[in-house]
Amino acid sequence: MLDKLTFVIGGCRSGKSRFALETALRITAERRIFVATAVAFDDEMRSRVERHRQERGPGWVTVEAPDDLPAAIERHGSAAGDLLLVDSLGMWVSNRLVRGADPARIEAEIPRLARALATAAGPVVAVADEVGLGLVPDTALGRAFRDLAGLLNQAVAAAAGRVVLVAAGLPLTLKPAPEAGR
Repeated sequence: MLDKLTFVIGGCRSGKSRFALETALRITAERRIFVATAVAFDDEMRSRVERHRQERGPGWVTVEAPDDLPAAIERHGSAAGDLLLVDSLGMWVSNRLVRGADPARIEAEIPRLARALATAAGPVVAVADEVGLGLVPDTALGRAFRDLAGLLNQAVAAAAGRVVLVAAGLPLTLKPAPEAGR
């Protein structure tokens, strides 16, 4: 199943979502499902969600999964002809923490989420923030987010056949490793 999961990571405003969408659009699919983890809790966030919806264009089914992302992927990833674009894993971690979930419980859910992404019947493109390149957060909640996001990214990268880091709009393939001498 490794070849069906593409994992796209990058920093904030790195171009990772745009790259993931372009990748997803190049994949042949009977149905395209966008699995959204964002919660539009204010006008600015509603504007972002709408902008992303317009960028996708028509023909996408949107599934909102801010809390139980593993179950949503298991439920909507069961048809071989369906493509899932999951954006973003970091937002899912944030949602769970902000709603008071115990970090240990979130960490325990990581293997199920990675397995759901890797074993979906059709292709999956998953997006996440790379948060390990910045400062150590000064709050316990911030450190918990950083740690959980890093653990989740490691688990998904291990399960994926393709991992792409996007920085400044430029994709760098991390997995499979580029051939030596190229």
